[in-house]
Amino acid sequence: MAGKSGEKVIKMESYVNQFINYLEVERGLAQNTLESYGRDLHQFQNYLQDGNMELLKDSNRTTITTYLSSLQSKGRAVSTISRNLAAIKSFYQYLVRERYLENDPAANLESPKLEKKLPKVLTILEVEELLKQPSGLLPTGLRDKAMLELLYATGIRVSELISLNISDVNLEMGYIKCYGKGAKERIIPLGSIAVKCVQDYLAKGRSKLIRTYEEAALFVNHHGNRLTRQGFWKIIKKYAHEAAINKEITPHTLRHSFATHLLENGADLRSVQEMLGHADISTTQIYTHVTNNRLKEVYDKTHPRA
Repeated sequence: MAGKSGEKVIKMESYVNQFINYLEVERGLAQNTLESYGRDLHQFQNYLQDGNMELLKDSNRTTITTYLSSLQSKGRAVSTISRNLAAIKSFYQYLVRERYLENDPAANLESPKLEKKLPKVLTILEVEELLKQPSGLLPTGLRDKAMLELLYATGIRVSELISLNISDVNLEMGYIKCYGKGAKERIIPLGSIAVKCVQDYLAKGRSKLIRTYEEAALFVNHHGNRLTRQGFWKIIKKYAHEAAINKEITPHTLRHSFATHLLENGADLRSVQEMLGHADISTTQIYTHVTNNRLKEVYDKTHPRA
């Protein structure tokens, strides 16, 4: 009996590993996305194993809905349950496509309704105060100024910022080349202030931080290596504190502020979607809710009959 149970586990692991390999090779998904899918599916595997169930034999709608209910009873957030369901749905689609299963038991299952959390954004004055903080006297200050200005100028993700190489930046033409989710390339324009800050950093800062001229990374730490996400997180928190900004700051704060300020000043949604690298425009539409809330606040404060 134990032998058969072990065989079931190995078989399920084999299917999961094949699926993750497919997502990496065929779909080109990012490493953190692959890890997330793997975690969720192994959790589903453990559930099946605990119930002495077999993946292909016991794949039905009831199995999946009972599993999702078990997550809910454990107090898992709606977002976590939705993410698990998304992983399971993709997995079953793969199993059907590869002819391991004839019918998809997760085909018509709907995700639980998510409360849309509006992104935290800074006002234009708060952004200006934040961008004023780095000192131009030290190499690290020049680097930090260039990073913050570039982030606000382009709205790229922090992971994309720290992945930039010198070869990805064209200061003469005023744009950067960026590789987003799924290794998709996009070209984003740079404003004159960001161009000037990056030029200053390259001329007077980076050369004093790097240990070897073979280093490809645009932004490096004091050891001369590519800056990490955690390193940037510490930097932005430090400057937010110095700017006396009391709002919650995340690594994506400048990205959210970039999108919101563009829309507030008349940019069209499609252009903002392209610059942010969103595959689906519905992801970009969250920023219209932020701008609508701002308009309502202004109306309530200023209209005599509000």
